[in-house]
Amino acid sequence: MRIGIVCYPTFGGSGVVATELGKELALKGHKVHFITYSQPARLDFFNENLFYHEVYIPTYPLFQYPPYELALASKMVDIVQFEKLDVLHVHYAIPHASAAFMAKQILKTKGIHIPVITTLHGTDITLVGKDASFEPVVTFSINQSDGVTAVSDSLRAETYNFFQIEKEIEVIPNFINLSKFKRQKKDHFRMAISPNNEKLLVHTSNFRSVKRIEDVIRIFAKVRERIPSKLLLIGDGPERPKMEKLCRELDICSDTRFLGKMEAVEEVLSIADLFLMPSEKESFGLAALEAMACEVPVISSNAGGIPELNVDGVTGFVSPVGAVDEMVKNALYILQDENLSRFKQNAFNRAKDFDINTIVPLYEQYYQRIIDEQLALL
Repeated sequence: MRIGIVCYPTFGGSGVVATELGKELALKGHKVHFITYSQPARLDFFNENLFYHEVYIPTYPLFQYPPYELALASKMVDIVQFEKLDVLHVHYAIPHASAAFMAKQILKTKGIHIPVITTLHGTDITLVGKDASFEPVVTFSINQSDGVTAVSDSLRAETYNFFQIEKEIEVIPNFINLSKFKRQKKDHFRMAISPNNEKLLVHTSNFRSVKRIEDVIRIFAKVRERIPSKLLLIGDGPERPKMEKLCRELDICSDTRFLGKMEAVEEVLSIADLFLMPSEKESFGLAALEAMACEVPVISSNAGGIPELNVDGVTGFVSPVGAVDEMVKNALYILQDENLSRFKQNAFNRAKDFDINTIVPLYEQYYQRIIDEQLALL
């Protein structure tokens, strides 16, 4: 199968999932063509079935904002036509679904009928898509897609609740590559960070307000009062300066490390005891799944699709958004020596349900179904 994948080439969840999906499809023998404005962050190895096509965005004094959507649609037309793609899979509705619709209409005039599948990842629906500036286009583009998938039941329900969607939305959850995300023996690393065997708490995000980093820091500060512990923060973003200031105010800087953006997050997760995800919105919780694959239990909010992943009282605990004291209580319970090993094993067992070898075949089957349905209409 010849598959075109359109995504944001960043460390964000949708870009990570799209890139890992493409890499796995290539390993299985499919020809995979990435169409993005820069090389995806996770597209980090050579394979004869992987191709990358950069979207060139022209800049003219006339344009205050570069016309990315038009450039992307034109590139899709070019690649579908030249590479004879069987399907276009666009990740994140804005603006990829609308650009794909435009490309599809242009290709029809050339006698080419390309099935388009749109995967909804979260903020394209729950945050950006609800903006009145985008909602009509998002609704139209989703309805014009030949296939639509969402990464959780929660996101599927929210899409139906807010938008006038006529298409059937298939739920295909996010996945994890257990050959990469697994607990590694990093005793020297642990000793360097935690010389007195302090418990290690970890958080990973893009440091936006929706991730509630302040809750992470306040949870840690209260846990630290009861149990010797340290906090490792992976990522970067607009909230970081404010959070660094909060650490100084709480006098916890000596036990808090801002690690910035990291590619090999599994190395840090391998030494962690607990993962914190108190997000206000989270369509699935991919960062939590990566932690669980490395045998790290999760303290999380009940936002969006997180409860579908983090099983309350089994792989960690789920609390209402903003319930810092409850999260502290649950964290202290997990971190007790008599409980920690059980939660670690449960977290890993749950992660195995989302193994890439289980989930990627669902995409392959869905591609073939949509292709067959479109051929039947010709």
